[in-house]
Amino acid sequence: MNELKIKSDPVSVPRKEVASVVIRFAGDSGDGIQITGSRFTDTTALAGNDLATFPDFPAEIRAPVGTTFGVSAFQINFGSRRIETAGDDPDVLVALNPAALMVNLARLKPGGMIIVDSGTFTDRNLKKAGYLANPLEDQSLEAYSVLEIDITKLVLESVKEFGLSQKEGLRCKNFWVLGLVYWIYGRDRGDTIDWLKRKFAKRPEIADANIAALNAGHIYGEASETAGISELYSIPAAEMSKGLYRTVTGGEALAWGLVAGAELANLKVFFGSYPITPASPVLHSLAKMKQFGVKTFQAEDEIAAICSAIGASYAGSLGITSSSGPGIALKGEAIGLAISTELPLIIVNSQRAGPSTGLPTKTEQSDLYQAVYGRNGDAPLVVLAAHGPADCFDVAIEACRLATKYMTPVMLLTDGYIGNAAEPWLIPNVADREPFPVAFATNPEGFAPFNRDPETLARPWAIPGTPGLEHRVGGIEKEEGSGNISYEPANHQQMTDLRRDKILNIAQDIPEQMVENGETSGKLAVVGWGSTYGPISRAVDNKLAEGAKVSHIHLRHIWPLPRNLGDLLRGFDKVIVPEMNDGQLKTVLRDQYLIDARPLTKVTGQPFKISEIERAIDAALEN
Repeated sequence: MNELKIKSDPVSVPRKEVASVVIRFAGDSGDGIQITGSRFTDTTALAGNDLATFPDFPAEIRAPVGTTFGVSAFQINFGSRRIETAGDDPDVLVALNPAALMVNLARLKPGGMIIVDSGTFTDRNLKKAGYLANPLEDQSLEAYSVLEIDITKLVLESVKEFGLSQKEGLRCKNFWVLGLVYWIYGRDRGDTIDWLKRKFAKRPEIADANIAALNAGHIYGEASETAGISELYSIPAAEMSKGLYRTVTGGEALAWGLVAGAELANLKVFFGSYPITPASPVLHSLAKMKQFGVKTFQAEDEIAAICSAIGASYAGSLGITSSSGPGIALKGEAIGLAISTELPLIIVNSQRAGPSTGLPTKTEQSDLYQAVYGRNGDAPLVVLAAHGPADCFDVAIEACRLATKYMTPVMLLTDGYIGNAAEPWLIPNVADREPFPVAFATNPEGFAPFNRDPETLARPWAIPGTPGLEHRVGGIEKEEGSGNISYEPANHQQMTDLRRDKILNIAQDIPEQMVENGETSGKLAVVGWGSTYGPISRAVDNKLAEGAKVSHIHLRHIWPLPRNLGDLLRGFDKVIVPEMNDGQLKTVLRDQYLIDARPLTKVTGQPFKISEIERAIDAALEN
C-alpha cells in the first residue's frame, strides 16, 4: 500500500489514506470466496475506485474439504489511480482455513496483513493442508501482521437466533469476514444488504442470517481497540471520465458486444456451444438475452455446436460458437468447412493452460498457433484478441463487422483471466456506432454463389429459399464462380490464392498499429497481445517515469497483422514479446518481418507480474 496522509472518516475514526490496495480472499471452494470477492468489487466500484480483479478457481469440481486442491481465491486491486492489473503481491491475505494460508502465503508482500480464521486451525485441518506445526504458534508468520480471529465461533454466535443448522450457519462466514474488511477499508454495507435481500427473497431467514453476519463482522471491526486492528484505511475515489459505469467481466462484455455487433449488422444471433471451462460464461450470458432475438443452443458435443452455428449462418443468421483450446481442436474440421464455404462465423476461444485438459481453470495464451495456423490445408481466417474485460465488447463488434463484410470465420481470443476478471466499464451508446448492415443477395440475374466483390473478394450471401438463388455449398473444392465441385489443379490454386488474398487484404481495412505508450521508435519495444496488456502497460509506465527509452505496442489484430507493423517494429533496436505461452507471437513476428523478436514467456497458469516485465525491460536495455 502506498501511504499518502492521515484522514478521518465521518465518525472520527483516524484512517490512513492510501493510493491503492491489493486484497486476496482465500478459502475452501465451499466458503463462498467468489461471492465475497464479487460483493467487495461492486461495493468498491460504487465508492468510485478504479479496480481490477482476478478470480482464481480450483480445477477440481469439489476437492476434499480443507485440502490445498480445493482452495479458491479472489484478488482485487483497487485505488484512486488508474488500475491496470489485479496487483502483483497482496497487501492483505484473508485465509479462512490452513490450506488457504499454505497456498497463498508466498504471494503476500513482506509486512502484509493476514486475517485468519483461527477456529479452523485444528490438528486435522493442519494435517490436510500439509503443515507439520501450527503456523499461528511457531513464529513462522513473524514477518507479517497477523490478525487471528475465531471467525467460526463468532459467525455461529451471530446467526444462532435464525434457527439455522451449523452447516448453514457456517456458510455465512464469508459475509462475516466481508463485514470486517468493509470496516477496515471504509466500505459501505448498504449495497450488499440490498443484494442479499434480492438474492434470498424466497428464503428470508438466509438473507437475514447473512446480513447479521455481515453486521457482526463490521461491529467487531468497530471495536478495533480490542480486536487488535492497528490501522484503518481510506482510498479516495479515482479520477475517471464522466458517464454511467458498471463493473463487467470479460464474459459479460463479450456476450453484449456480440449482440451489439449483430444489431449493427441487422442480423439475429445464433449461438451454438458446448459447456467448457472457462468459456461457459459467454453461453450463460447470451442465454439471458432472448429479448434481443438471441437463440442459444447447448449441443451434445463441440462438433455439433459449431456445425449448428455454420448452418445458422448459411440460413442468414450470425452464427457464433465458443469453446476453449481442447474444444477448438475438436471444432477444427468444421472451422475448415466454414472457410471453404466462405460463410461468416465467429469462434470465441477462451484460452486456458494446456495441452489436452491441462490446467482447466488457469489462464494461458497458448492457442495463438492454433488460431493462426491450426487447420488442415491452407485455411486462413481472421484472428482478433481482446486485452481486457471491457475491451471484449469492442473486439466482439469488430469480429462481427469483419465476419459479415468479408464472409469469413473470425476467431476471437480471450483467456480465463479476461473472461472471469472484472473492471469498471463506461457503458457506451451503441447508437453512436457506425452500422454495417448486411446486404443479402436477392437478384437472380447472373447470380453465382462464388462470384466475388472486386474490392473485398467476399462472395454473395444468399439466404436459402430466395427464388432463383438456389445453391449448395460443401467442403469439397469448388469451381470459382459457379461453386460446382472441381478437381482441376489450376482451379484449386486459384481458390487457395483467393481465400488467402481475401484475408490478407483485410489489413487495408483495419487501423494502423499505434504505440500505446512511449515513442514510435527507439531502443526497446515491448510487444504484447491479449491479457498481458495490464502488466506491460504499468511496467512501461513505471520505466518511462524513470527515464528509460521503452515503448509499449499491443496487438488487437493478430491475423492479418496491421499493415504498418513491420516498419514500426524495425524502428526499434530491440523487441521483446511477453506471452503466457512458449513464445508463439514471437515466432509469428520473426516469420513475417525477419526481426529478432525476443521472448519473455510464462506458463504457470498465473498472469504476469508488473515486476517481472520491469526486470525484463531493465535486462534488455542493459545488454
